[in-house]
Amino acid sequence: MKLRGRTAIITGASSGLGYSIASAFLAQGANVAICGRDGEALETARSSLSTKIRNSQRLLGFTSDVSSKEQVDDLVHRSLEEFGEIDILINNAGVLGPIGKTEDMAFEEWRSVIETNLFGVFLPCRALLPRMRSRGYGKIVNLSGGGATSPRPFFSAYAASKAAVVRLTENLAEELRGTGIDVNAIAPGALNTRMLGQALAAGPEKAGEAEFALAVQQQKTGGASLERAAELCVYLSSAVSDGITGRLISAQWDPWPCLHNHLEELGKTDIYTLRRIVPEDRDRCWS
Repeated sequence: MKLRGRTAIITGASSGLGYSIASAFLAQGANVAICGRDGEALETARSSLSTKIRNSQRLLGFTSDVSSKEQVDDLVHRSLEEFGEIDILINNAGVLGPIGKTEDMAFEEWRSVIETNLFGVFLPCRALLPRMRSRGYGKIVNLSGGGATSPRPFFSAYAASKAAVVRLTENLAEELRGTGIDVNAIAPGALNTRMLGQALAAGPEKAGEAEFALAVQQQKTGGASLERAAELCVYLSSAVSDGITGRLISAQWDPWPCLHNHLEELGKTDIYTLRRIVPEDRDRCWS
């Protein structure tokens, strides 16, 4: 088992991808603390996941809003009290937020997306990193998403927050270089979760013709694999990926199962990062 004896906090694990990640971690031998804002949904998920526990594994659920510093600090404190150490942090909690023209969006709704999707990554990292630093080891995986690497019109709050998550990931990786703590982001792909339903409900008038057409097609084809994204989280949380850090990796498109074979080469490049493109990168000279 790839995660035997390790302990993870997984945010936003009441359903969807977070639930799939928790299931995969339990299957690989990890102890798991899941969290979510809805206590009833969280307990339903915890009860279902408990059927996957083997031997001395432990699974706990904590109601927590990751946009709240006080609640995140409490989540980390209680997790450390219960488990002793936390080896892995999976920042999965996220919301799609308002859909439509940016000028039509209510400011409070737009800000709320940033608070959940960006603060909800920053705050757990901030709370747990001192403990990881003191141990000289840790794994952090942040969930990015559509809009991080290309524009996503009419989904500006979501896209901006997810792009910010990638840059935060890269910053943390550089700050933590040499400490034994790896920080990466993943793009899970277009998943058939509640966010798809929200895009479909918005219709082409708010979501835009192109985005709505993609959502309809995704619904028909079944979308990307939740299991594949969860497997990437397992890989980036296991010892085999030690040293891979500061990268945005696609669960569906990148050859991540063999990345550890290219560790030295990867470390010398900007592959799987966000970078500015200049004319010379496209064989043009505009000077």
